[in-house]
Amino acid sequence: MPTPILATKLYVPRPRPTGVHRPRLVERLNHGLHRKVTLISAPAGFGKTTLVSEWLTGEPAETQALPKRQVAWLSLDEGDSEPTRFLTYLVAALRTVAPKLGEGVLDALQSPQPAPTESILAALLNEIATLTDKFVLVLDDYHVIDYDVIDTGSPLGAVGDALTFLIEHLPPQLHLVITTREDPDLPLARLRARDQLTELRGADLRFTPTEAAGFLQAMNLNLSTEDVAALERRTEGWIAGLQLAALSMQGQEDVAGFIRSFAGDHRYIVDYLVEEVLQRQPEAVRSFLLQTAILDELNGPLCDAVTGQTEGKARLGALERGNFFVVPLDDKRHWYRYHHLFADVLQVHLLAGQPDLVPTLHGRASEWYEQQGSTAQAIRHALAAKDFVRVANLIEYAIPALGRRREGPTLLGWLKTLPDEIVQVRPILCVNYAWASMASGELEAIEPWLQKAERWLETIAETGERPAAMIVANEEEFRHLPGSIALYRAGRAQLLGEVDNTLHYAQRVIDLAPADAILLHGAGTALLGLALWTSGDLEQAHRTYAAGMASVQLAGSISDVINSANFLADIRVAQGRLREAMSTLEQSLRFASKQGEAYLQATANHYIGMSELHYEHNDLDAAVQHLQRSKALSEQSALPHSRARWSVAMARIRQTQGDLEGALSLLNEADRLYVADFSPDIRPVAASRARVWLAQGRLGEALSWAREQSLSPHDNLSYLREFEHITLARVLLARYQSDRAEQLLLEAMGLLDRLLQAAEAGERTGNVIEILIVQALTHQAQDDIAAALIPLQQALTLAEPEGYFRIFVDEGPPMAHLLRAAAAQKIMPPYTAKLLAAIEGEQPSRAGESPLPTTPSARPLTSRTFIGQPLIEPLSERELEVLRLFATELSGPEIADELVIALSTVRTHTKGIYSKLNVNSRREAVKRAEELNLI
Repeated sequence: MPTPILATKLYVPRPRPTGVHRPRLVERLNHGLHRKVTLISAPAGFGKTTLVSEWLTGEPAETQALPKRQVAWLSLDEGDSEPTRFLTYLVAALRTVAPKLGEGVLDALQSPQPAPTESILAALLNEIATLTDKFVLVLDDYHVIDYDVIDTGSPLGAVGDALTFLIEHLPPQLHLVITTREDPDLPLARLRARDQLTELRGADLRFTPTEAAGFLQAMNLNLSTEDVAALERRTEGWIAGLQLAALSMQGQEDVAGFIRSFAGDHRYIVDYLVEEVLQRQPEAVRSFLLQTAILDELNGPLCDAVTGQTEGKARLGALERGNFFVVPLDDKRHWYRYHHLFADVLQVHLLAGQPDLVPTLHGRASEWYEQQGSTAQAIRHALAAKDFVRVANLIEYAIPALGRRREGPTLLGWLKTLPDEIVQVRPILCVNYAWASMASGELEAIEPWLQKAERWLETIAETGERPAAMIVANEEEFRHLPGSIALYRAGRAQLLGEVDNTLHYAQRVIDLAPADAILLHGAGTALLGLALWTSGDLEQAHRTYAAGMASVQLAGSISDVINSANFLADIRVAQGRLREAMSTLEQSLRFASKQGEAYLQATANHYIGMSELHYEHNDLDAAVQHLQRSKALSEQSALPHSRARWSVAMARIRQTQGDLEGALSLLNEADRLYVADFSPDIRPVAASRARVWLAQGRLGEALSWAREQSLSPHDNLSYLREFEHITLARVLLARYQSDRAEQLLLEAMGLLDRLLQAAEAGERTGNVIEILIVQALTHQAQDDIAAALIPLQQALTLAEPEGYFRIFVDEGPPMAHLLRAAAAQKIMPPYTAKLLAAIEGEQPSRAGESPLPTTPSARPLTSRTFIGQPLIEPLSERELEVLRLFATELSGPEIADELVIALSTVRTHTKGIYSKLNVNSRREAVKRAEELNLI
């Protein structure tokens, strides 16, 4: 469930119809559009927001408006200092321009382990780059962002880091405008040096004498030229000061005397003028202003609830008409806010004059927001009122929705504001404190909070009744408490790699969950399956995990069901059942497509899994094409797991192409992107990197890896480290070939024998095949070809039914030597000749020969392989449109007309197409596209 969005934060404020025309500033804003960023930085009350809104809307009528561009607006508040919330609202603002933009990014932000900031913004920037129209994004009041606020446990970092990355990689379609009271912590000097920054500051925004005269006239004050000039000098063009002065002068008989006595710095001016303004208002208006100053946004019913009056809507309208620093937030004049400076001063006066009233006002606001279903605002005001009991009750009822939206960090932030004595007497909050800590990566906090909750349950079991001190607001959640405690203990154990504890507690979830708690029962069963997978009991793991996810599907958690196909397919691959793995992924893709476009964005890992299967069957073009599709989806969703796994899969292809340095670079990227989750890391990136080092002859680095991982041929074996130990056997074999130390060979052979026994016992056929291959290579290193052919024949016999190919071919010349020896003895399966031919340089599988069919949902794909490097960088949607028109008789200008774009844009897309397809003409591009099934 997506995080609720407050729509009023996305409205462009409407300028006053009597505003002052400021052509000198508008011209500078228009001129700055060719740069990346416009920064409007000035103290409070200098008209920053007003200037931008007038520029964007072209109001007043004589204002020169922004050249034809769409506008996305985001009014920031202190809550936006949390990176997840900031990025969520950023996407929401952009979607006012492009409604479908950033759907995958929003999904990623709600995941238990959000992607790093760079991954999320890269996905967003790539989508923006596909837009055809230019637009402006305004971040208003950026000074409210607290750079010290970081989403606990999240890799997102601070908002400033996100904005810096955004600016550094800003597409030409987007121009960023920032309004702020203080310079942001951004690379301003670098932007200035590159001529990428337009700046307007306090000195620029100050009213000139002419502008001040026009402003005061609009305030219905008929002042002499001398009075205007004096007031302008006293305020130094400070717009808020002029407005407050104008309000104070209304009704003054001696205006000239007032102006002459008017002096002081801004702080004293504000204090003085607000006193004057407030004292001149009727008691009812003065009371309304002070009591509603606690609100960030105002509307009639909310103001009525806070003040206890019934004229809120009329009051707000009157205040707007009277220029009382009230800013409308929507076109219908339903929502308003006070000018920030005015609100600050009102709050100071409220606290000074009626401090005991402040908690009551916040309490009323909290109750109103609760009735409207705005839990977050209700909790914020309850916290401001220090009504911690109410906060605890609100949180307790909000927990199910927070769980569905995976907002663990938000929950953790709220819970940390409560005194421990409030939380500790509420077992539901204790348990969900543990969940929120786990979701935020604070694993050490999980068990203490679970124990606190468990002590209440133990007391009930001992006494037969609830303790008077224990508080439960949500009885439904309390019924699930024993199962929830076991679930989070199982989750913690799985994250820590404690398989036995995971098995124990996952079974307790199943035993303790009420019959109607389908999601809880399903989650416990799925965790049990994951623990079985980690232990190497693959068939039971597959059966158990599938059963758990069936319950999860009944509970309506569709995204989790779609993602589960990757785990199920991976288990089948480990079992050597490649056809079933492909079928699992294809069925899941069909299921996802029926759920809607948003769910297809969660299938990036599906295409990686299918790519890996096509790779194993030597269908390299299909493997690359699936990675293209996965990359596009991954950039939309910004999920770290898919991006890390994508890099590993592409590294294998690079290695096959002979680009070992490129493979290492991709593996390093995968290492950086990888984020652990509940699935076992059975093929660590570091081990794959060690294998590339062996291929490069860098034995020293491979040996260092083995030492760093504390690997020994005499280790106790486990499935979780099986891939590492197979890699260790390869390292020992390579060292033997270098040093010819017999002991190394004996250690390698002993390790392989134990590995084979364990893998066969666990029916892990995928690893069995590789172990047999390494055994064959080990015998070959001793020049014992007859002994080598025995495990090789076993490997080929196991591999042929499922179409294994690259697992043999990637061994290169040593495998070719063994296959030739086997062919001479005519003891090998028929497809041995194809393996040998592939190693000796002939074409991989031709069209129609792939052992696995290409899924229809994976189009555009082909099973053909072509001489030269396959297409790796995908074509953009616009490039595909241009490419399809290449196959027609349309000329370049006619294509431009057809797509409603400039001819220069067509030429740019043409260059991109030629580069990506490695061609030099339209005819060659069309031919290549047809071969790749792109058109």
